[in-house]
Amino acid sequence: MLVVTLQRQKCIGCNYCVEMAPAHFAMSKKDGKTVLLHSQDNKGFHTFKTKEHVLEETFEAAAKACPVHIISCKTT
Repeated sequence: MLVVTLQRQKCIGCNYCVEMAPAHFAMSKKDGKTVLLHSQDNKGFHTFKTKEHVLEETFEAAAKACPVHIISCKTT
């Protein structure tokens, strides 16, 4: 299982994650912060789980591009 977590409250709105993975991240027009699409919110931690390990490289690229390091990607 691939688990991706976004700490949305700490987002600075740089848009790098959207550039790296536009199918999985979007910028909110409401507050200018990123949204992890199809994720579950748990007190500011947005989590997306998938069995598709082919997406790991895409999410890791987004995590590395984030200047505030609020995206984590791990396999369980």
